[in-house]
Amino acid sequence: MATKKITVTIPEELLDEVRAEIAERGLSAYITEAVRAQRDRDLIGELADWLEQEHGAVTAEEAATADRELDDLHAEHIRRRAAQGGQGAA
Repeated sequence: MATKKITVTIPEELLDEVRAEIAERGLSAYITEAVRAQRDRDLIGELADWLEQEHGAVTAEEAATADRELDDLHAEHIRRRAAQGGQGAA
């Protein structure tokens, strides 16, 4: 895949945090992954808008169920990080 060098501006504190966690991967690879993930979220949002137009809005009950499932996933993530000795704890 061809690459292109660009310049971006990022808060210094955030950059320091990221560099402290990514040592071996490298900053360019990390930023590429972050941009790709954001692009994927944008596409999912677009799909969600289309589905809502086609099938109607998500109900309050459906949203509450999804929120509970996300809370459970987040708790599991925290549990696993703690089990690894707190590496990069959220």
